[in-house]
Amino acid sequence: MSPVEELVAAFFPDPKEIGWGRQHLEPYKVTLYINYDEMPKHEGLEAVVIATVTTVHAEQSIKAIEKDLHLLCENPLSTSVEIIRSQQVDDAVKKKHYLKVMCGLSRRFDARIFVGCNVHDIDLVLWFFGQDGIVKSVTGIGITAVQPELKKYGDFDMARLMAAGQHDTTEIIETEGKLTVNDRPASSLVEMHEASGVGRGISQHYYGRFEQAFVTEANEFAAACLDNTGLPLKLSGAVQAIKIGCALQESLRSGKKISFDETGNIIEEAKL
Repeated sequence: MSPVEELVAAFFPDPKEIGWGRQHLEPYKVTLYINYDEMPKHEGLEAVVIATVTTVHAEQSIKAIEKDLHLLCENPLSTSVEIIRSQQVDDAVKKKHYLKVMCGLSRRFDARIFVGCNVHDIDLVLWFFGQDGIVKSVTGIGITAVQPELKKYGDFDMARLMAAGQHDTTEIIETEGKLTVNDRPASSLVEMHEASGVGRGISQHYYGRFEQAFVTEANEFAAACLDNTGLPLKLSGAVQAIKIGCALQESLRSGKKISFDETGNIIEEAKL
């Protein structure tokens, strides 16, 4: 946290985790809660950061908003079966326009800007090409070659299974050229020339790569709250990204191309 932010309360959904809080937070006068509904009542609390399991993001966000608290909710706002809850968060914010409410799409705050996976991919595409644009169609393609057991859960192999580490790339193709970001990922400028070949080190896990992006995100949110300035991104964009992500998931599982009309409503097309 930056010097302008002070952690005064923390919520732990699992009683087993509160031991960590007693060791690392209570010595600094941070009050610990095992009931989320009690934490928004904490005296002097001005803003809440939600980083719990995705299925309760929307519910906990709405409760914070109803208590007149500024809110930074980690992405996404809800799961695929709760799209309407994401919209309810957006609606709750419109009723209390004086609050600063932001979805934590951390990749937008990465100094080297490149795409990762799933909703972050979608959000950055919307950012690159215009947040208020309407998507025409989406198609999802995937396999279960690395972990076949995922198939019984309707899931597929993903970028985080890369054995070499955190590898994320963006490619934007235009009529007169293209832009490629992080085509050859590296954790530093060091290039190793060894008997086995030439290579570069790569961040081995997500936070090793994006830690500073989360810090920048939190600081910009805090600055908006304290200085009453505009937020760096629209909450409606986070809702839009979830809807598109759900369409991609449906396409992946059904083998269909999912199209949208001019108002953003889904139109299903013939099977591929």
